[in-house]
Amino acid sequence: MNTKFIFVTGGVASSLGKGVMASTIGRLLQNRGYKITIQKFDPYINVDPGTLNPNEHGECYVTVDGYECDLDLGHYERFTDIKTTRWNSFTTGRIYMEVIDKERRGEYGGKTVQVVPHITNAIKENMLRTSKDNDLDFVITEIGGTVGDIEGLPFLEAIRQLKWELGEDAIVVHLAYVPYIAAAGELKTKPTQHSVKQLQSYGIQPDCIILRSEHPLSVDLRRKVAGFCNVRPDCVLHSPDVSTIYELPIRMHEDGLDEVILKLCSVSAADMASHSLSCNNDFNERWKNFVDLRVSASEELHIGFIGKYNLQDAYKSITESMSIAGTYKSRKVKCHFIDSEHITEANVADQLKGMQGYVICPGFGDRGIEGKITAAKYLRENNLPTLGICLGMQIMAIEFARNVLGYADAHSSEFSKTTQHPVIDIMEEQKNLVYVGNTMRLGGYECQLREGSKAKTAYADEKIVERHRHRYELNSIFIDEMESKGMIVSGKNPRSGLAEIIEIPANHWYLGTQFHPEYSSSVLNPHPLFLAFLDAVLK
Repeated sequence: MNTKFIFVTGGVASSLGKGVMASTIGRLLQNRGYKITIQKFDPYINVDPGTLNPNEHGECYVTVDGYECDLDLGHYERFTDIKTTRWNSFTTGRIYMEVIDKERRGEYGGKTVQVVPHITNAIKENMLRTSKDNDLDFVITEIGGTVGDIEGLPFLEAIRQLKWELGEDAIVVHLAYVPYIAAAGELKTKPTQHSVKQLQSYGIQPDCIILRSEHPLSVDLRRKVAGFCNVRPDCVLHSPDVSTIYELPIRMHEDGLDEVILKLCSVSAADMASHSLSCNNDFNERWKNFVDLRVSASEELHIGFIGKYNLQDAYKSITESMSIAGTYKSRKVKCHFIDSEHITEANVADQLKGMQGYVICPGFGDRGIEGKITAAKYLRENNLPTLGICLGMQIMAIEFARNVLGYADAHSSEFSKTTQHPVIDIMEEQKNLVYVGNTMRLGGYECQLREGSKAKTAYADEKIVERHRHRYELNSIFIDEMESKGMIVSGKNPRSGLAEIIEIPANHWYLGTQFHPEYSSSVLNPHPLFLAFLDAVLK
């Protein structure tokens, strides 16, 4: 079977959940035994989201090979357990940079470089690349933004061309919204019709339309959409509101989405049967069991997120990883944002009250840092379950140096150029770099775990690989003194000796990681540190 390409577009409004739907399609095809990957093409001009403010764009996700990308890749990995790379994420900026670099090198032979064909060819090449480099059955490609956005036109033109070039090996799935007008007491399909007509005006006929709606959709309404949009009635499906996004693969399977896609892609009955033989039914049962646990869990755990980005998606992978781990503990985890800018010595107890566990969150810049340090001191001294991630781990080390080692000016050289005790300092090889982007330790690095530590107990392994996104490190000249006073380095990079995990063995759970464990957690493989942290909270 040739590799099949599924393009996912969105209409009417943004935030309909294209990323979750692309992940759902991937999950359903995996359940049938097919090998898949998922790509995201974003229309913004930033080369990557690495320099975008999380308050504006949400979290920056990091692939295992160290590429900074959109948070939807986190959905892809949590749903499907695939490991994404830099070839799974593209922006307009990256595409244009690639084309301009070729032009500067003279690779276009003096021709006038234009959106068509040069930009669209670059888009197509990158859409096709993963199928050439890997033995894949399906490549699912999500196009960011909404049909009608001017910046998305080159991507839609690339899809139009590929649909003609690939024939039956390419389909378009269009996600649209059906609003309910309370005053009229009716569901309205006109916005969907207009979004499809807009798509058709670009030369693209969707093969399947998935309707987002908070209300049930009648057969007559679906037929109406099919008739006005030139789509077969059985290819108009409903994506309902669900109690958890992880229920969506079950609901879309019940509505026949995977069957529709396989038929549209002209997959033969014989091929379906052969892949069904390789399908892991235990895989499917584990997913259903997870959803059942999640829906039936009633007791709540309240976890405080001490950070400075007050946006729902700013810590998306952490909240999802915590929530997934909570499901396996038969608990509903409720994550509460605590703004570190508002924490002081005078109000810290009041700011942190009511939580059963705490995460000192990652971030960049000096805003809210002193509030985080004050919170870390309170949590350490009161022996409260605490997990520090990236900057959170660095905050733990700074606070310990100030209040246990007695270095009142202890700080990170990121925030203080005058400190005599740079407990956190930049890597030597990064000091002379000019650009803000691509100057960090990014992607997967090894970590050797210390025997007898809480980290080693949690992982039940000696050596692990975790993903990083930071410039600064725990300064090794302070480690011996910190360990003599009760804070140990329980994980180190075996090559460089850099600290990866710190913890205080005497405390119930007070552990920080320089890496981002949330990037390695998925529905069927919850991260051991989040599970161990919640065990500590429950005890």
